[in-house]
Amino acid sequence: MACAERCRCCAESRRHGSILYSILRSEERAASPAGPRRWQTSRGCPCGSRRRLSLRSPQVACKAASAVLVKTLRFVQNVPCFQELPLDEQLLLVRGCWAPLLVLGLAQDRVHFETVESAEPSMLQRILSTRRQGEPPPGRAQRGAHLLAAGEIQTIKGFQAKCWNLDISTKEYAYLKGTVLFNPHLPGLQCTQYIEGLQREAQQALNEHVRLIHRGDEARFAKLNVVLSLLRSINANVIAELFFRPIIGAVNMDDMLLEMLCAKL
Repeated sequence: MACAERCRCCAESRRHGSILYSILRSEERAASPAGPRRWQTSRGCPCGSRRRLSLRSPQVACKAASAVLVKTLRFVQNVPCFQELPLDEQLLLVRGCWAPLLVLGLAQDRVHFETVESAEPSMLQRILSTRRQGEPPPGRAQRGAHLLAAGEIQTIKGFQAKCWNLDISTKEYAYLKGTVLFNPHLPGLQCTQYIEGLQREAQQALNEHVRLIHRGDEARFAKLNVVLSLLRSINANVIAELFFRPIIGAVNMDDMLLEMLCAKL
């Protein structure tokens, strides 16, 4: 089936539901009345990227991340251009962009998370533990912690710091999210030209907004695009392991996203 037939997008809907309008309206609807959540970040050695870290307060941080994920999917659902896509196209976009959208949301809501260093069990401990039937090995399984390399955590925190230093506005976040959401390069998409056009509109809207509001800062648009490029270094598996694995356990992240997307958030 041709993309034009599958996508209910006509000239009339594009006039009244442009990316400029629909993304901003979606951001307003998804906005939470609650204030930003803040947790102090722990400072560690910048060269210790090989260290293993876990969340100091998993329940608090995971609850905050889950709230941001709900807001993120509500934002996506409220974009008319997204709703006009076939369901399978919507799912492909959400699976491909949920993690960078979530990280943008964490930065926008200024959600801090504190981490602690957790030593992995030594080789001797592992050998001795395997000799005892039915006893979990010391370390991650015993503590219930989800350990990640310090470098992966620093990538997320570094991205947040970049956003906060730029003092990105609500509208700028909305246009950045639109650019991330409509990614025509995801494998399996059929409506690539339509999606590419929506991404181009989001970028154009961002550029026009920056030129209007930040007339004295000619480099701001380039700086915001650097933020987008930094998102490529964010690993979705790391985000899932850090913020959601402690609460969903072995549940497949794609299955959870599908259920949330089809629900009325």
